Amino acid sequence: MQNPNPPLRPLSIGPYRLANNLILAPMAGITDRPYRVLCRRFGAGLAVAEMVSANTALWGTTKSVRRLDYSGESGPISAQIVGADPVAMAEAAKINVGLGAQIIDINMGCPARKVCKLAAGSALLRDETLVARILDAVVAAVEAPVTLKIRTGWSPETRNAIRIARIAQEAGIAALTVHGRTRACTYGAPAEHDTLRAIRETVTIPLIANGDIATAAQARRILDETGADAIMIGRAAQGRPWIFRDIAAGLAAGQPPVEPACDATRPPPTDWIKDILHEHLEELYRFYGAHGGVRIARKHIAWYCRHLPGAAAFRDEINRTQTPVDQLSRVIAFFDHDPDTETHAA
Repeated sequence: MQNPNPPLRPLSIGPYRLANNLILAPMAGITDRPYRVLCRRFGAGLAVAEMVSANTALWGTTKSVRRLDYSGESGPISAQIVGADPVAMAEAAKINVGLGAQIIDINMGCPARKVCKLAAGSALLRDETLVARILDAVVAAVEAPVTLKIRTGWSPETRNAIRIARIAQEAGIAALTVHGRTRACTYGAPAEHDTLRAIRETVTIPLIANGDIATAAQARRILDETGADAIMIGRAAQGRPWIFRDIAAGLAAGQPPVEPACDATRPPPTDWIKDILHEHLEELYRFYGAHGGVRIARKHIAWYCRHLPGAAAFRDEINRTQTPVDQLSRVIAFFDHDPDTETHAA
């Protein structure tokens, strides 16, 4: 299937028209408000918040309170909920809308064992009747558009994403995201997008492709081959919030690349990355406080620095930092003493 539409284009989800069809995937512990804001600034048309449990009894924790904090965030705001009880999922959707969410995303794709053992996430793909009940309940509970994220099935032997897509369309789901792996494949096998092509031929709702998309070339190929309307980027955005800007530049026919350019093999200049990371760290300290911010920042620092010489040893060093002042000073010192600075900037 050859996609007749331009690869970079607006995307509509319910009444919301996104500036483009590049979406930041929800990732627990990663796509918090500071990172969503940063990715949106670099061109993500939509940034989906970290998933929250439909069990509202858990929402009193500090972690959940922060995940439900959408204040000051530019819209549309998409909140993801996870659970296995239709009534609880519907209630969670209503509360999230009350807190400012404008789009509700249902997680039926998470492969994590602690989620699947509760019969939630991708485990729901084994019970199509329950899938339909949950989708019907959530769509009926809120006026906001409801989207769904799934995998291609529970296992390669039981791929049922096409049937789930039909159920989703019948329930009134506003857009469907499909990660090109089954739950059994976790993240070990390469993503396959043949299933998305079959889904595109079956349903008419907006279709979003997810899995192994890190460059404009990959994005263009998947959009062309599957007929998907948009792409969702997850792990490739870790430590690279500018990936949306660069993929957009690569997809925009006739437009020159935006400088500093970035792809999987040539990162931007080191000084430029340092400035972005510095800004990101300051926002994390403000959002989580000194103690929590330092700990959350450690993994982000490792991702930003992974392509630089000495990154492994620096990761061990940064994991021992305890205060924002110490952490930030070590980050600046590491970048300022990078021997490849001139190479990266060339």
